[in-house]
Amino acid sequence: MVGFRASYAPHPSAKDLTVPRNLSRTPRLRLLVQATVLCLYGLNAHAAKPAACLPGSDQCPRKSDDFSLCKPNALLAFYVPGLPTSGVREQAETDFSADRFQSADTTKYVLQGKARIQRLDQLIQSDELTYWTETTAWLATGNVRYQDSSMLLSASKAQGKTTPSTAVLDDARFQMLTSRGNGSAAQAELLDDEHAHMKMVRFSTCDPDQPSWEIRAKDLNIDQAEGIARGHDVTLRVGDVPVLWLPYARFPTDDRRQSGFLYPSFGFNGNSGLDFTLPYYFNLAENYDLTLFPRLVTQRGFMAGAEFRYLTDSSRGQIDGSWMSNDRRAERERGAWHWDNFTSISSNWNFTANINGVSDKRYFEDFGDSLSSVATSLLPSSAYLNGRGRGWSASIGGDKYQITDPTLSDQFEPYRRLPRATFEGDFGLLGSLRGGVKSEFVAFDKDCFTIDGTRTCPTTGQRLDLYPYLSLPMEGASWFLRPEFGVRHTRYDVQTELADGSRRKASPDRTTPISSLDMGLVFERDANLFGKSYTQTLEPRLFYLYVPYRNQDQLPLFDAQLLSFDFPQLFTTNRYTGADRQMDANNLTAAVTTRLLESATGTERLSASLGQIRYFDDQRVQLYGAPTRYSGSDYVAELDVHLNDRWRLRVADQWDPNNDRTDLSAISVQRKFLGDGVLNLSYRYRRDFLEQTDISALIPLNDKWRLIGRWNYSLRDRKPLETLFGVERDSCCVVWRLLARHYLRDASGEANDALYFEMELKGLGAIGQKTGDFLRRGILGYQ
Repeated sequence: MVGFRASYAPHPSAKDLTVPRNLSRTPRLRLLVQATVLCLYGLNAHAAKPAACLPGSDQCPRKSDDFSLCKPNALLAFYVPGLPTSGVREQAETDFSADRFQSADTTKYVLQGKARIQRLDQLIQSDELTYWTETTAWLATGNVRYQDSSMLLSASKAQGKTTPSTAVLDDARFQMLTSRGNGSAAQAELLDDEHAHMKMVRFSTCDPDQPSWEIRAKDLNIDQAEGIARGHDVTLRVGDVPVLWLPYARFPTDDRRQSGFLYPSFGFNGNSGLDFTLPYYFNLAENYDLTLFPRLVTQRGFMAGAEFRYLTDSSRGQIDGSWMSNDRRAERERGAWHWDNFTSISSNWNFTANINGVSDKRYFEDFGDSLSSVATSLLPSSAYLNGRGRGWSASIGGDKYQITDPTLSDQFEPYRRLPRATFEGDFGLLGSLRGGVKSEFVAFDKDCFTIDGTRTCPTTGQRLDLYPYLSLPMEGASWFLRPEFGVRHTRYDVQTELADGSRRKASPDRTTPISSLDMGLVFERDANLFGKSYTQTLEPRLFYLYVPYRNQDQLPLFDAQLLSFDFPQLFTTNRYTGADRQMDANNLTAAVTTRLLESATGTERLSASLGQIRYFDDQRVQLYGAPTRYSGSDYVAELDVHLNDRWRLRVADQWDPNNDRTDLSAISVQRKFLGDGVLNLSYRYRRDFLEQTDISALIPLNDKWRLIGRWNYSLRDRKPLETLFGVERDSCCVVWRLLARHYLRDASGEANDALYFEMELKGLGAIGQKTGDFLRRGILGYQ
């Protein structure tokens, strides 16, 4: 064995390409080029950076593909562990070693028998390696192997120069190390540090001996400086079947975004026929982009869609919409639009907007793909200037709603609240004494509507609501006492259009004192269950509320609604939304909560609560109907148990002691099993409104096969709301799902049938109807 170390002047390295902190949607065909670039460009290649979440957004990259079912690549047989990973490669010295070393003169060196050249994490091995000092040419023959921190490569022969840096590899095969991927090229030529050319290229993330899918290209030119690869005669093959052929293709080679087609999606349902979308992505700038969504719905027509996203130092958001010039089934123009925006104006102020609209009330019935979208009755829009500081918050803006339920007439459209301004403040005064104010000013407006041929104009006007208060919160480690006293004053300036066209104006008002006392204790004790140590708490709580009765029949009803009764409602000062109605009260709430906390981690494993309101006077303020004379409210009980990570039980129940009946009940059980397996059972009941069961499951049959199902049934209507059954198969590099679905498509109970197919080529992308988000909504715990 002969070995020596040589000083080596580094040649210019590749340009350092930083990925801007911007919108990330790069077509995933870049993995092909990353692999081929590394094949040629291993001397200067860098591993791809993972995409980051869009700031302020909950849309983050999905979890990495699972390649656990793949076999090790045969190239790993010559993998050498323990190569250095720290340091600068271009500044490192080069080590040579071989069994034999020959040099007739100083112009030519021949290394024979286990010839080896190492420079930091780079390692080249071959049976023989020749180097000419005058021309800087080199030749490696016989079992040529290359390794660095990101890849392995083998070739029958390799030759090139170090100055300038060029190389040609024949019969090259490569295996990625930092990401899944392998492939081959008949010949790979490194033109310089940033440009390369390849012939007869193949790439896949599958096992090399069993490529379930593969990309082939007749030739590929790579420009690392521009971040672009250009290929000719490019074919995507699934098995032995070519599914996509392009005479010319242009790919990104790194995380820099590039314009191009994204993967298509398609599906079928009985209401619209075949639904096919082929998106095209425009990389307009590093901080904004545009995606077009041409969509063909065979039974309805062509729909054009677009999404524009932007991200600046102070703003982020997106504008998207869709438009169909003529829906052949509905015989009219259809469309939808959306604008979501957040703009930071200063450290205390920002502007938010969430604007939505659809062309007609049946849009979600015909183009929505979930029960939740079909059940959307009112589509909200809002825009606000918001401020917040120490002890205060304020806003000014407006809200409006659009009816999207065809069974609702225009008279049920909520009032527009434009403008609407709010201010809340809470400040320390003296010692523990605090003072504050809650205020709101709203202008309510609503269009006239026609009922049975009669034109009706609703009352419109303005409302000012003020609630100044004083509080004296006191608390210790195991107790709290929070008295509060305030006065709520509400004043209106309203006008009503009479039958003769004249307008009647009025200025009614209401002033109501509100007093409350909230108090509670917290007891703790050590407990031991199933061999684990816990801390159990017992938390009794009393809440007394006094609000004298005020006749409010003369006040208009702009936005008052009765809130759903639940456990938090036991401790509020009003059971109505808005300010049009303030309930009267002489009530005492008694409630108790117990929790079970793991002593080691503090994780809450059990929470159980029970409470009721006791009424000392009749409840006289009602939206509709006569005063109620019950001595007590419903008993409200909640239970949440998850003693381990496999089981979870949730129960919510409301029992009416005055009529000896249940008003609301909700029970859900979740069981996780066999890794990703999950079973959900739930029952929901609300008296005179709904009674439903919901069963959903993801059942792993083995490492490759999984069954998917959901059955949502209405006991009240005696018919299914949604039935879903599907199968999923996972392999080394391909996942496919086939789902059949029967669901309600409108409020009248008309049903629809749909078929979804999705094939995910791991490391490349998905083809077909995107089902991941849909399954996560329908099956709690789906991964």
